[in-house]
Amino acid sequence: MKKLFLSLAMMLVFCVASYAQQSWSNDPAHSRLGFTVKHMTISEVSGRFTDFSVKVKSEKADLSDLKIDVTAQIGSINTDIEARDKHLKSADFFDAEKYPTLTFVSTSHKKITNNKFKLMGNLTMHGITKFITLDVVYFGEVTNPMNQKKVYGFKVTGVVKRSNYNLGSKFGNAMISDNIKIVADLEFSKD
Repeated sequence: MKKLFLSLAMMLVFCVASYAQQSWSNDPAHSRLGFTVKHMTISEVSGRFTDFSVKVKSEKADLSDLKIDVTAQIGSINTDIEARDKHLKSADFFDAEKYPTLTFVSTSHKKITNNKFKLMGNLTMHGITKFITLDVVYFGEVTNPMNQKKVYGFKVTGVVKRSNYNLGSKFGNAMISDNIKIVADLEFSKD
């Protein structure tokens, strides 16, 4: 009887833990991780990483322990100009051969309004990790009519300084702005 009770108790703990744990992944076909940088102080150049993933996990139903991990492959950088992409992958900027990924790992988040949040975490690029704060807008959820799964939409924006990551140190602010705007449009569904 004692063994049966212990087995049932363990099963209940496992079921509760499994139910409480939530995880989501971005839908690559409906997500974009992009950036914009000012060129020669008069125009903006935009680009994106075409190969990236975002994983979101939470153990608590209220999402207070939410953890977000982003990984982008530097080799997937795309500004629609092949020569520029090759230069960005070179040692002058990202040095994709030596540092093939950039990562963001969240450390905390703070609700500002019903649909706006601050997301804090560590961004690693070019072998350097810095703490950053991003702005998040939650667009809501819908049921995808194709697969009947819930889908959640977000926009993430922020600014990072390329000098903090030793990116393009040969090029001054008058040539390429030190501030790089991050713009990510993300669609998630539960795993």
